[in-house]
Amino acid sequence: MVDALGVAVVGFGWMGRVHTQAYARVAHHFPGLPLRPEPVVVAEEVPGRAEEAAAQYGFASTTRDWRDVAADPRVRAVSITAPNFLHREIGVAMAEAGKHIWIEKPVGLTAEDARAVADAVAKAGVQGAVGFNYRNAPAVEAARDLIASGGIGRVTHARVRLFSDYAAHPEGALTWRYERERGGSGVLGDLASHGADLARFLLGDITSLSADTAVFLPERARPTGATAGHSRATGGEMGAVENEDYVNCLLRFASGARGVLEACRVSVGEQNNYGFEVHGTEGAVFWDFRRMNELGVSRGTGYQDQPVSTVYVGPGDGEFGAFQPGAANAMGYDDLKVIEAYRFLRSVAEGVPYGATLADAVRSATVLDAMARSAEERAWVTVDAPA
Repeated sequence: MVDALGVAVVGFGWMGRVHTQAYARVAHHFPGLPLRPEPVVVAEEVPGRAEEAAAQYGFASTTRDWRDVAADPRVRAVSITAPNFLHREIGVAMAEAGKHIWIEKPVGLTAEDARAVADAVAKAGVQGAVGFNYRNAPAVEAARDLIASGGIGRVTHARVRLFSDYAAHPEGALTWRYERERGGSGVLGDLASHGADLARFLLGDITSLSADTAVFLPERARPTGATAGHSRATGGEMGAVENEDYVNCLLRFASGARGVLEACRVSVGEQNNYGFEVHGTEGAVFWDFRRMNELGVSRGTGYQDQPVSTVYVGPGDGEFGAFQPGAANAMGYDDLKVIEAYRFLRSVAEGVPYGATLADAVRSATVLDAMARSAEERAWVTVDAPA
């Protein structure tokens, strides 16, 4: 028997749309899931946007105040895709109202914010999932299995990169994303949060680090109206960019491995150049998000001049089989969010967490806080151990 689960989406920008589409698709790819999400209410403060969402996706009602969602008995699960500065307040309120939450990273502005949401979820006994979508790629899960099995020997060093140009245009609007009070950190919370999660997912806990940050476009024009995504603005009053465009960071892992994490939101010529290289004593594994379903793998005892082979992931890797029947058939970004929706809903159905959790969000945010502290102090810092 399949039970209906009333869901709400709070914040209907691009990511709210992605969550909603994932709910709509999840039963097609995972027909054995005992829950079927039903769109109950969408909350969005920009006039007209919620109504457009309801007309397109079938939400039963709309509101401009997210508090209405917390009070709505029809809603059992909530996607929180609002701006970062609202994550803590909304996340805690939804958990206290007994709602399961699927919340986008970085879950607030600091590790303290993420921990507050995690504590509220634990106290309420509800499930909490976090939008670290890149770990859901079947190739990433295959790489993790290869590393954990000793397939490339003992890991010696790794590099995680996240380069994009979404903020590279000098006419990019000075939205909340560039303000400390509402956006918190810049590329740290946006891209490097994914990098910290990928590094931990693949290689385990980070114990210490040394980071450097920079702002390359120090001023932008303030928008004159509502914005979505990364809009442009011309003619508006100029204001200061308050958070970082770029970060590079040296990492030390509990295992003894070393790493480099580098992220930039203003990399001209780079579009979603996200990936990693992990080197071990007997091989290496490489992944590029732009070739999401492939791995570069070097294995053996040749050591010097050892070749790298391209491996296409297939139905035996992660959740690939829910989307494609054979290796080398492509999956895309939105598929990763469908996997995320499935794992969230499975967690709700079974009462056991699957996929990225609030604990993962706290660990990622702790690494980000350490990066910010290191950049400010210009020193190596210790990453706080899990509570």
